[in-house]
Amino acid sequence: MKKMFNLFDLSQPVDYRTEILSGLTVALALIPEAVAFALIAGLSPLTGLYAAFVMGLVTSLLGGRPGMISGATGAVAVVIAALALSHGPEYIFATVILAGLIQILAGVFRLGKLMRLVPHPVVFGFVNGLAIIIFMAQLTQFQDASGNWLVGTPLFTMLGLVALTMLIMWGLPKISKAVPAGLVGILAVFGLVVAFGIETKTVGDIASISGGFPPFNIPKVPFSWETLQIIFPYAGIMAGVGLIESLLTLNIVDEITETRGRGNKEAVAQGVANVCSGFFSGMGGCAMIGQSLINISSGARARLSGIVAAVMLLVFIMFGAPVIEQLPMAALTGIMIMVSIGTFEWASLKAFGKMPKWDLFVLVLVTLVTIFLHNLALAVLIGVIISALVFAYENAKRIRARKRIDENGVKHYEIYGPLFFGSVQVFNEKFDVLNDPNEVVIDFYESRLVDMSAIEAVNRLTERYAKVGKKVHLKHLSPDCRKLLNKADEIIDVNVIEDPTYKVMVDYV
Repeated sequence: MKKMFNLFDLSQPVDYRTEILSGLTVALALIPEAVAFALIAGLSPLTGLYAAFVMGLVTSLLGGRPGMISGATGAVAVVIAALALSHGPEYIFATVILAGLIQILAGVFRLGKLMRLVPHPVVFGFVNGLAIIIFMAQLTQFQDASGNWLVGTPLFTMLGLVALTMLIMWGLPKISKAVPAGLVGILAVFGLVVAFGIETKTVGDIASISGGFPPFNIPKVPFSWETLQIIFPYAGIMAGVGLIESLLTLNIVDEITETRGRGNKEAVAQGVANVCSGFFSGMGGCAMIGQSLINISSGARARLSGIVAAVMLLVFIMFGAPVIEQLPMAALTGIMIMVSIGTFEWASLKAFGKMPKWDLFVLVLVTLVTIFLHNLALAVLIGVIISALVFAYENAKRIRARKRIDENGVKHYEIYGPLFFGSVQVFNEKFDVLNDPNEVVIDFYESRLVDMSAIEAVNRLTERYAKVGKKVHLKHLSPDCRKLLNKADEIIDVNVIEDPTYKVMVDYV
């Protein structure tokens, strides 16, 4: 059955064995994460597990990035924790539904393309911060129920089992990729623990995962303006965090697989999944970079792996809880540590001496905000704002003017560089209005008027010349610029052949 055709995309062949085994590995890795994130949010473990099932299934079927895994995430858990504490789970379900609707609208209005505005240093910082968070989250497995660090035999046992899992994860792919290394690691450690009766922390020590099919539930909250005021801020933040993490994960998977996902389709899928999660007693979520990398590194490239992961997770909840709860946490910890190592952009460390200082500053800042605030949306937003301001500052210094006086005594200013709000002041300093001759030509052949600030700057400059009785000719301006300039017919030399066809940014605002 190997290399048969994907039922969902006939143009893409799929290795069914790899997809199924990879999905099984992901399902096992989803369990402790979903339980932990539910507890962080102050909700029952099943709330996180139901979210992982619904999110994983819906996004695998409808999403824009085959092979990417979605589920309950820490980013979402942090956002809704305060609401869960103050108003309870029913308000959480209503918030998740509203967040899903916002995400659907974002996809419908094609806002996924805004991810193009995220600079590479921001992506590096986001990924590195997330890798460190994943690693730090595993350290809790080296603590007992009271929060004290393990010592003696329990510590060495845990370290040994984790090291064995990591060794299998590292070494097995060099020998054979027939079976996902993560699954082999889990089974090997599980078999070792059972065969020798080794006492170590298991999934069941965290919480019970036994349950039924996710119950359909219309949130029991008042349908009032007051309720909307309570849940909307949380829903907006949750939608933003979910989309940012999902679309960045999509970009990372794109780079690894050298393919291209569809951001807007993924945004709609994330929204539909969150709406369904809210109606089926889940805490909502988004794409999971750790589990997505487990899936991709296991060789999965199609939707089937995500579907198998979601379905097997439900099977574990409904029928396999007694067995799954016996799985050693050391095996899952070893897998996630290897994921954190694989997630970290080690190439960014080599670029420290070569990267521009502002890019380096943004990379480090985004990493630190991600680590210490656990707010991925804020980290990315800060990085984008700083990068945009630096870009504007650097481009503001590039406006130049070549000056010459021709044989007729006419002074020419040949402008080059972008004219926008940041470069207006430097632009104005280029002109000597009082001492210039009676006729002046300002040529924008090598420049562009980017925004309304640029238009206004040119308007005021022509007015300054007009006040002292001097005539100005503006050359090589686009038609929309001419319409926005005062007295355009009197001051612009129109050259149909040479004048550019670009449009001022204001047209699109």
